[in-house]
Amino acid sequence: MLKVDLIAYTPEPERVVAAAAKLCYSAVGVERLMEDLTPEKSARFLNMLSDLGHASPVEHASFTFAIEGVSRALLAQITRHRIASYSVQSQRYVRMDDFKFVVPPEVEADPESKTRFLKAMEEEAAHYLSIAESLTAKHEAELLAQGVPAKQAHSKAEKMANEDARFVLPNACETKMVVTMNARSLNNFFSLRCCNRAQWEIRALAEEMYKLVYAVAPNLFGKSGPNCVCTGRCPEGNMTCGKMKEVQAKYAAIREGK
Repeated sequence: MLKVDLIAYTPEPERVVAAAAKLCYSAVGVERLMEDLTPEKSARFLNMLSDLGHASPVEHASFTFAIEGVSRALLAQITRHRIASYSVQSQRYVRMDDFKFVVPPEVEADPESKTRFLKAMEEEAAHYLSIAESLTAKHEAELLAQGVPAKQAHSKAEKMANEDARFVLPNACETKMVVTMNARSLNNFFSLRCCNRAQWEIRALAEEMYKLVYAVAPNLFGKSGPNCVCTGRCPEGNMTCGKMKEVQAKYAAIREGK
């Protein structure tokens, strides 16, 4: 099950961004940069940046999320957002003895498909463990023959086995990660991944991340979200979902705390 926590972020993120903007547009020295930056003045600076399309000051605020209950398929998508930092649970160092997996909603809703899906996961788990155990025994015997102490040989053999056994694990296999993005990267991420045309899993993740950052920096992310919310138009052309008003209403409700 998807779980997202905002575990750290730049203190006073909106004030920090406003200070960066203030430096760009005034002659103030650094020793007075943070003076008089009330929440109201910070909000005005942020609105000005948005109106001007001046995004670089927004990069000075960063947000760190702890994420779990997502699939390796999602990992392949989110890491395409390159201006970010990722720490991901390793399938090389962590033995997936009883791996959890994500069941797509469409599979969950179809009894026949779900039965086949669960059987496939059970078979994959059995194959993984069989290969891992076989390789562990092989590597351990070789290491012991080389004179490696028993405890060290077993630990090293397990890691060597995991490295190859993981190749049979499915895209559905759950993973955990810590992700850090600056606010500018998050705005780009939300514009693409909160869209109805984004794949369902990463869209669900993006929506949860948006709710968390909006709660702590509403002015910084007040014009964020899918493109139809940010700009008032859909850029998808003939591939539009056709539900722009519904999406706009959804994000209006989020911003109102509903």
